[in-house]
Amino acid sequence: MKQRYFIELMYDGSRFHGWQIQPNSLTVQERLNVAVSTVLAQDVNVVGAGRTDSGVHAKQMFAHFDTPKTIERADFIHKLNSFLENDISVINLRKVKSDAHCRFDAISRTYEYHIFFKKNPFLHKRAWFVPYNLDIRSMTEASDCLRNYSDFTSFSKLHTQTKTNLCNIINVEWREMEDSLVFVIEANRFLRNMVRAIVGSLVDIGLSKNTIAGFCQIIENKNRALAGVSAPAHGLYLSSVKYPKTIWNE
Repeated sequence: MKQRYFIELMYDGSRFHGWQIQPNSLTVQERLNVAVSTVLAQDVNVVGAGRTDSGVHAKQMFAHFDTPKTIERADFIHKLNSFLENDISVINLRKVKSDAHCRFDAISRTYEYHIFFKKNPFLHKRAWFVPYNLDIRSMTEASDCLRNYSDFTSFSKLHTQTKTNLCNIINVEWREMEDSLVFVIEANRFLRNMVRAIVGSLVDIGLSKNTIAGFCQIIENKNRALAGVSAPAHGLYLSSVKYPKTIWNE
């Protein structure tokens, strides 16, 4: 009888072409498949909690797989990390119920977008360098408006296979730190390119290129062409994925 496991991992997405396997491209899913298959001595295709695009990072990601073999957690995690490159780290392994799905059972996901204002060689691949003064108060007011909407077609990548562009925004905030700024957004689901498009549009407000009312009109018009340019991928992090307690089998 097979047991289903959830792997918890984190990764620096700088050199990967996203999470999902693609022909002739280096992806996180492909590297994890190789590592798990090698350790278990069986072909394994892990299923991810979602897709991060090329260059996007993850502070917390989950993937699931099935195996009939008995796994000793600490030893398995140690071996996986030995096979994986330094930019991927397995954090935990948990047994789940046989029908648990790391993508479809997720209650919410949280993303962070990092911006920095003073040139820093240690951040140029980890955050978006914006060397201008931003009107953070107006950006905050505009981001609060997101809670009033559910259709985010204006911030979705065009021609996707998504059946609906409806999302429930649970939390949104800007966190100010010395010489940096972090946008945090939690929702039940996200559209392709949604967070980066939102951040790009909010930064336009911070640069006085748009207004709060204009931002709301972008959402209401449901037209991606009206939104701002997407913020660079390297500033985006999947920071948390939440699940109901009922899926765990231990």
